Amino acid sequence: MNPVDEMDDLLKRAGARWRADQVQPPEPDLERTVGGRRKSWIPAVAAASVAVVVAGALAVLPNHTTGGAAAMNSQSSTPRSLLVKPGDRVQVSGLVIAAPGTAQVFCALEDGFGVGYAPGDEPAPNCAPEFSIALTGVDLNRLSDAKTTKGVRSGRAKLVGIWGDRTIDVQEQSAPETPVRWAFPELPCPAPAGGWVSKPSNIYSPAVTAFLAAHADQIYGPVIHYPNGHSRNAPLVIMVGVAHGDVDAFRLAFEEVYRGNLCVAPVLLSRADNERIQNALVKLTSDKSLGILAVADSGPSGGRIGVPLIAYTEQVRTAFTPIGLDDIEVQPVVKPAG
Repeated sequence: MNPVDEMDDLLKRAGARWRADQVQPPEPDLERTVGGRRKSWIPAVAAASVAVVVAGALAVLPNHTTGGAAAMNSQSSTPRSLLVKPGDRVQVSGLVIAAPGTAQVFCALEDGFGVGYAPGDEPAPNCAPEFSIALTGVDLNRLSDAKTTKGVRSGRAKLVGIWGDRTIDVQEQSAPETPVRWAFPELPCPAPAGGWVSKPSNIYSPAVTAFLAAHADQIYGPVIHYPNGHSRNAPLVIMVGVAHGDVDAFRLAFEEVYRGNLCVAPVLLSRADNERIQNALVKLTSDKSLGILAVADSGPSGGRIGVPLIAYTEQVRTAFTPIGLDDIEVQPVVKPAG
């Protein structure tokens, strides 16, 4: 296997691990949609929250002028407070691996090395160099969920120390933080008088699909919401975001072809914006020194593009600036310590 194939494989497994950790939106009952056929839950955008970089392509899952931009420009760009440089005091929380004869490492992106194996048959934990942060000063006896597999010690911890060149000199060690679980955002439109009612939707009809595709530079979506909870007879609402142009004007035009519960709301980025920014970010993943772990999209909210990465450095900031820092939300594993 050549290095490119190995990297593709690592990213695929890492993406699978990331997806497994996410709270998935419920599957809607689409038997009431056009044609009366039940369809799996794969709307154009609600199924597109994180795009894992695989061989230069985007495998996606269920995150400026007038209209949308006016409402969304209040979102701040990626804050300078996340920047780290050598000598800074930083913190991480997650998996620590210590193999005999090698440096202790913190793994910024896990690949699920023990998933699917019977107890006792698991392979030794490992972390690809692209995802590893070398550590000094970790007390392996104080790791949470500690275990030794085929001679390799692993466990979890929150570590605070001094940042170097992809290294941390650990000064403090404690129990790992509880990961914050992703939650599907609330519907950004108020309920109509009398509340949302269950009704058919023609969101997958050719006319609607063609209309939305023709407005890809203006809109984001569609995203399916269940404002009253998920059950067979619960109403579903289609949300379409408007990033450019007048929201009310778009709604009037869209209602000429769409039938069903509808929410039209301002968003930051359109479909075309997402494609442009994602393509630019994917090109940067070839530079491993940037530490980009994945490339997301706007998710169900139509907001900034999420980019999980090892650390937000001046090098990363410089690389992202031409793409547009106001449209990118960096999500570093290594954060400044308070």
